[in-house]
Amino acid sequence: MNEPILTIVVPCYNEEEVLSYTFEELKGLMNEMVEEGLVSNRSKLLFVDDGSVDQTWKLIYKESLQNEFVRGLKLSRNVGHQNALLAGLFKAKELSDCVVSIDADLQDESAAIKEFLKKYKEGYEIVYGVRKKRDADTFFKRTTAQIFYKLMRAMGVDLVYNHADFRLMSKRAIEKLEGFKEMNLFLRGIVPLIGFHSTNVYYERKERVAGKTKYPLKKMLSFAFDGITSFSVTPIRSVLLIGLISFLGSFVFALYFLFLKFFGDTELGWTSLITSIWLIGGLQLIAVGLIGEYIGKIYKEVKRRPKYIIDIDAFTVPMAGHLGESGGLEDESILLDHGKISNTN
Repeated sequence: MNEPILTIVVPCYNEEEVLSYTFEELKGLMNEMVEEGLVSNRSKLLFVDDGSVDQTWKLIYKESLQNEFVRGLKLSRNVGHQNALLAGLFKAKELSDCVVSIDADLQDESAAIKEFLKKYKEGYEIVYGVRKKRDADTFFKRTTAQIFYKLMRAMGVDLVYNHADFRLMSKRAIEKLEGFKEMNLFLRGIVPLIGFHSTNVYYERKERVAGKTKYPLKKMLSFAFDGITSFSVTPIRSVLLIGLISFLGSFVFALYFLFLKFFGDTELGWTSLITSIWLIGGLQLIAVGLIGEYIGKIYKEVKRRPKYIIDIDAFTVPMAGHLGESGGLEDESILLDHGKISNTN
């Protein structure tokens, strides 16, 4: 079997503090894999700049001039991790046999990519990177993560436990992924739906070397909620169930109050009245809000707006080799700021 052409896709958002480390680690890994015959020497590292406002794109650009492995893809604005990852996957599969996605902070063990390739050569088209344990996480993060996975499974969503977006996909798998057109992306749930031969590779997650996490608590909760509402109607059904229980409960209270009226003390205070108002009012607001969330997702879907817009495409054609109208190299500032090669194929 010939060595496969691999592209490692690295979504980046304001990662200037960690990129120098990431470049060195992944370049070293790529050299090792080429020397060991795991991948072709035509393999690449594709860094996707997700509308960063720091020096991320300039660092990617300069590194691409110095190293033949490094390529860049600059999006016109910040579209979020999942969309940036998707942009990288779809672009990378044009010239690749398989693609690995990994976050720029390299908390996921990059050395595990070698095991990914071995599994790929065994015939697996999707290889999931799975954390062995979560001992390094805080109690809150570990507990909420476990609750999330169990909740998703209870709702019938097929997730790989302790897997994020560190995975290998064959070109064929990514082509099938393109058939999923929804705007509300949750790749951890979508990829298992492809159904191709898959396996897991287990690894130890590392501490972040530099910079700050791009997934604070607020984003993590939003991501989890998007995942739940994108894949299941169980929350709406749960609200219906709660409504039915409340409706039946009202009959019990009605019987209780009738009993008091005819056989007991009918001088009742405000407690039961206020409690009932707040309970029913709260349930109604939750129901309306939840239904609104689903309607909002439908609203986004029917408009069919593009998930992302590529500003500079420097994957298929290296930035250092792009010619301007005069036949000479484009000015560096133009390449950095205006995406002159965004339509080059």
